[in-house]
Parts: sequence; C-alpha cells; structure tokens
Amino acid sequence: MRRFVMNCIRFYQKYISPMKPPTCRFTPTCSTYALQAVERFGVFKGLLLAIWRVLRCNPLNPGGEDPVPEKFTLRRRST
Repeated sequence: MRRFVMNCIRFYQKYISPMKPPTCRFTPTCSTYALQAVERFGVFKGLLLAIWRVLRCNPLNPGGEDPVPEKFTLRRRST
C-alpha cells in the first residue's frame, strides 16, 4: 500500500504538477513533504500529515520552511 501511495504522488509530481504554475508556499513542496511523510510514518499517518500540510498551504499562511517532523504530531510548529 505504501508503494502504491508513493507512486501516486510521484505520478502527480511528474505529470500533473508541471502543467500548473508553482503555488506551494512551503519548502519542501507539499508533494515532496507527502512523499517524505508517507516514507517516514506509513500511509495513514503520512497522509494525515500531508492533508494537514495541504490545508495550511493557502494565501492566508505565510509558508516558509516546514520539514516533516521527527515524531508524528499534527501540532503547528512555533518558528
């Protein structure tokens, strides 16, 4: 299952993302973050983190550096 989800994200990065203007407000990009989160925490927790990240990626959020956490948490970072 993990491999399937990661391949879906890679498909998005390779074929869909290049057709859109760059809009991610964070570093790493949301799709790269999703790959790293799924790799580190597995499908369920990784996708939860990725969804939370995408929800925060909007014009009301300043964005910036936001790496995948070392330990699983949905809490916001105070930087």
